[in-house]
Amino acid sequence: MMATDTEASAYRGRFAPSPTGLLHLGSLLAALASYLEARSRDGAWLVRMEDLDPPREAPGAAEQIITDLKRFGMQSDEPVIYQSQRQVAYADALSTLREKGLAFDCGCMKRDLPQGKPYPGTCAKGLPEGRQARSVRLRVPDASICIDDRIQGRYCQNPSEGSGAFIIRRADGLTAYQLAVVVDDGAQGITDIVRGADLLSSTPRQCLIQQNLGLPRPSYAHIPVVVDEQGHKLSKQSMAQPVDAADPIPALMACWQVLNQSPQDLNTDRSVDHLLQQMTQYWSLQAIPDRTDCQIAE
Repeated sequence: MMATDTEASAYRGRFAPSPTGLLHLGSLLAALASYLEARSRDGAWLVRMEDLDPPREAPGAAEQIITDLKRFGMQSDEPVIYQSQRQVAYADALSTLREKGLAFDCGCMKRDLPQGKPYPGTCAKGLPEGRQARSVRLRVPDASICIDDRIQGRYCQNPSEGSGAFIIRRADGLTAYQLAVVVDDGAQGITDIVRGADLLSSTPRQCLIQQNLGLPRPSYAHIPVVVDEQGHKLSKQSMAQPVDAADPIPALMACWQVLNQSPQDLNTDRSVDHLLQQMTQYWSLQAIPDRTDCQIAE
C-alpha cells in the first residue's frame, strides 16, 4: 500500500538486510545508524527483508536476523516486509517501464559482453536474429545524475558511461535489486535512507528508476562500511562472524565508536534499551566521518 501524503511527510527510515547469513558487525552498524537517525527525528523505523535471491539465502537467517535485532533493542515499527512476497508489485512496475518504452528485452549472456565496459546496446533496438529474451534492461540517458548525500557530499554518475542500460529483471526470472528496492521504498513511503557506502554507486541508478516510475526521491546518507585488515568489506559471503546477540552492549558500543559519536563513556551498566536511549539523545549524523570504509577494533 502506498503511503498517503500525510504519512510521507513524516520521517520514515528503514533497514533492509539480505538473509544470506546472520547479522554481523557490518550489518549491525547500518542497522544502528538507521535506527538512531529515525529515533532522533521522532520517525518510524522499518525492517524489510530483501529475500530476492533464494539460492543465496541461508535457511532460517531471516527469522534469526529479526530475533537478533530485537536483542539489540531494535524492532520494526511496522510488520516486516518480505520482498519474496512482493512479486506482483515488481511485475506491475516492470510493465509500467515497458509501456513507457524505458525497458527492453535483452538476449545477451555475460560472455557476449565486453568486460569492464558499459552495456553496448546490443538489444536496445530489438533482439538480434537468433537470440531469445533472457533479461530485461532499463534504458539510461547520457547525462549525469547527482545526489547530495548527507555524509559523503555531492555524488554524480552518468549511467551511460558506467553500467549502460542495466538489468532490472534477471535471466533467471528474479527481480533485480535495483528495481525491487525502489518499488518497496516508494510503497513504504520511505523518506530517508541510511545505509552503507558500498551502495552509493547504485544510488543514481535507483534515482533514475524513481524518476521513471514517478516516485519521490528519499534523502540519502551513506555510512562507512566495515572492512577487515586486508580492506575487504565484511559480508556474509566473506564468512564474517555473526555478532553475539546474547551480549549486545559491547557490539553496540563498538559501532558507536566507529560512527564517531560522543560521548564515548555512555552508561553501559543498565539495559540495552537504556543504552539506546542515551545514544538517541547524543546522536549526530553530522559526526559520522565521510570516508567510505572503516575498521572496528577487536
